Amino acid sequence: MTTHVLQDTQTKDAISKRLRRAHGQLGAVIRMLDDGRDCQEIVTQMAAVDKAVTAAAFTLISTSLRECFANPTLDEVDVTNKLQKLFLSMA
Repeated sequence: MTTHVLQDTQTKDAISKRLRRAHGQLGAVIRMLDDGRDCQEIVTQMAAVDKAVTAAAFTLISTSLRECFANPTLDEVDVTNKLQKLFLSMA
């Protein structure tokens, strides 16, 4: 079984920063809902959170893809199957 841990620390830091920002946005969405704010405003903020999390996930997958193909010792079929499942999980 092939496993992969992200090695690119710069990308890892960028993903973490994006997710922390999304975490803050999600907290704001919850407060908006609790405060009885306008539904359209809430949905707009929820969409922003969704986009941030999705972008972070695709960045993680694409970086993993680059790193896996740079490693010739990994099982190509196993890596391909796992990455395909990851991409499909985001669809």
